[in-house]
Amino acid sequence: MNHSSSFSSPKKAKLFARKTITLLVITFLIGGCIPQKETTYLQDQSQRDDYQNPYQKLTSITERYILQPNDQLYIQVQTANPKLSEFFNPTRTGNIGTQQNQALYTYPINDQMEIDFPFVGKVNLDGCTLEQAKNKMAEALKPFLSDSFLKIRLASNTFTILGEVNSPGRITMDKEQVTIYEAIALAGDIEPFGKKKAIKVIRPSENGSTTFFVDLTDQNILDSDKYYIYPNDLIYVRPMKAKNWGIGQSLSFGIFSSALALYLSVRALTN
Repeated sequence: MNHSSSFSSPKKAKLFARKTITLLVITFLIGGCIPQKETTYLQDQSQRDDYQNPYQKLTSITERYILQPNDQLYIQVQTANPKLSEFFNPTRTGNIGTQQNQALYTYPINDQMEIDFPFVGKVNLDGCTLEQAKNKMAEALKPFLSDSFLKIRLASNTFTILGEVNSPGRITMDKEQVTIYEAIALAGDIEPFGKKKAIKVIRPSENGSTTFFVDLTDQNILDSDKYYIYPNDLIYVRPMKAKNWGIGQSLSFGIFSSALALYLSVRALTN
C-alpha cells in the first residue's frame, strides 16, 4: 500500500502542476487582451440598457473662451489715415521677420486682467471673450480715433497634453479652439494602453481650475459641451491597469518568460 501511494503521489503532483501552469497562462493571456470597447473611438453606446448620456448639448462653438492672465493678445489698429495709425502701431522696418513683426503688436494680460496699450493706457479685460475685448478696445480708442478697424486674436494659444500619448508636451493651436480628437491627433494619438474612456481635462477659469473627464469611445461627445479644447487646457491620458502588470504594447515576452520560469520551478520541485 505504501509503495503504491508513493508511486501515485508524484503523478498527482505533476498533474496538479500542469493544470496550475495552464490556468496561470490562460489568466495572463486574458488579462493581456484589451476589449475592443476600450479602444475603439466614437461607439454608439445608446443600445446599452444602463447607458445615460453624460454630456450636455453644445449651444455655441465660438466665443466660449474667456481671456486669462498671461494670455498674449495680438492687437493691430487700422485707420483711413496711415500717419494716424502709426501712433497706435509700432513702426515696422523691412528687416524685421514675421515673428518679430507680430511680437511688436502683442500685448500681455497682467494679473489684474489689464493690457497697457500705447496712448490709451490700461484697459481691463476681466471676464472678456475675444469679441468683448475687441469692443472694449474700440470704446477705449474713441477719444483718439473717429474711425478705426481692430484686429484682435490670441498670440499664445497652446494646450498641454501628458500621459499615454506618443508626443506629450505643450502644443500650439492654429485656432482659438480645437476638438478633443484634434488635440489627441496633434499629440500623435493615444498609445495602446492609454485609457480612452476617462481622459482628464483641467481647464483654468477666473474662479480657479475646473476638472472633467471625457470618454472618447462615446460618440455622444460630438455634440456636447466637452467636445472642444481651449487655450491653456491640460489633458492627461491615464494608463490602463494592464500596463501596471508589465504588459507592453502587445502581449510581451515578460508574460511568457514569467510563466515559463514558474513552470520550471514547479517541475523541479515535483521531480
